[in-house]
Amino acid sequence: MKTTAEKVESCQVVLNIEVEPEELESSLEQAYRRLVSKANVPGFRRGKAPRQLLERYLGREALFDEALDRLLPKLYEQALSEQGIEAIAQPQFEITQLDPVIFKVTVPTRPTVELGDYLQLRIAPEPVEVTEEQIEEALDRLRHLHAVWLPVEREAHLGDMVAIDVEGRIGDKTVLSEKGRWYQLLPNSPFPVPGFAEKLEGVVKGEEREFTLSIPSDHPDTEVAGKECLFKVLASEVKEEHLPELDDDFAKSLGQEIESMELLRERVAADLKASRESQARIELEEKIIDALAAMSHIEYPTVLGERELERLVAAQREQFGGQVGLEAQLKLRGKTEDEFRNELRPVAEKFVLRSLILDKLSEVENIEVSDDEIDAEVERFSAGESGERVRQLFSSPIARNSLKRDLIMRKTMARLVQIATGAAMEETDK
Repeated sequence: MKTTAEKVESCQVVLNIEVEPEELESSLEQAYRRLVSKANVPGFRRGKAPRQLLERYLGREALFDEALDRLLPKLYEQALSEQGIEAIAQPQFEITQLDPVIFKVTVPTRPTVELGDYLQLRIAPEPVEVTEEQIEEALDRLRHLHAVWLPVEREAHLGDMVAIDVEGRIGDKTVLSEKGRWYQLLPNSPFPVPGFAEKLEGVVKGEEREFTLSIPSDHPDTEVAGKECLFKVLASEVKEEHLPELDDDFAKSLGQEIESMELLRERVAADLKASRESQARIELEEKIIDALAAMSHIEYPTVLGERELERLVAAQREQFGGQVGLEAQLKLRGKTEDEFRNELRPVAEKFVLRSLILDKLSEVENIEVSDDEIDAEVERFSAGESGERVRQLFSSPIARNSLKRDLIMRKTMARLVQIATGAAMEETDK
């Protein structure tokens, strides 16, 4: 075996390996012995046909492929050892010549991460405020959430709920057919098409209406986009919304030991602040990671980005109930799977970048997680009825190692935020 190695971009090494004739012949002989024991060659008992006849019967390509399928991975492993290369994922093989046999292997290797001077990084957190207007908006949403809808014997107004049977047709094709659907007449609603809610304003119980509306030209379903649709609608009931008063009785009805409007207002303000602080923290972390990435030198093989992309796609697939559900969702959005993947690719690459930065920083800062910390996290997850099942899940070494890594990443990110916001320096000065 003759081997040359060349480093290329994106943390990859290209091995060019030439197979020695005796290595190929030995592998061909082994392939012959494996195949002859399985092949039924006319005129010979199984396993007894000469090699020349077997080659003629199966084709030399079959013997050659069988030999290389075993030989190439073996020579690849030898080349890694000889060249002192550590592969982090499956390589790509390509046979570039047959006589003599020469093949190329593109090997993904460990990422290169050289952090910039992160100790000098400074990013001020954005202040988090909750205004009275935001509190009032949240309380108003609570009122609507606990509203009561009561039947009325009058014309429907915008904001009312109407029970309808609806059919939509474009030419001879039915594109919408539903019965007994509750539909709220919201102004400027885009569903099912813009103007639909306004067409039902003033309808009364038992009334039928027929009207035509244009499907928007940017509708996800290209088969109906831009076309005229004839709608037939039968209204069977009209309901209006009755909002509760914002008083102590309303506060008590929500439970959670809230006994007055004053306490409810305080709870809403606290929840809003916690939510905004959480979002502000996420945004701050992203800014810090971006800033550190900009001052650092980071290279990684493309396979890491592709691996993370596949994880994100799999998560979306699971969310929509499998591949069929994902395809249906993409059709509604008017996107192909390739377009969907391209949208997720920057997210995947950013996740890889974040992981590499935090991995390196945890190493530089000697950040560790003890068994007691892992146990405490397991107990936190185990609260509730399914506690024993959760404990059982985290009893395996794989699950504990995964949890340990997650804790290290969190502690490392917390340390980086301390540094970037100056909190670490304040701690030192105390």
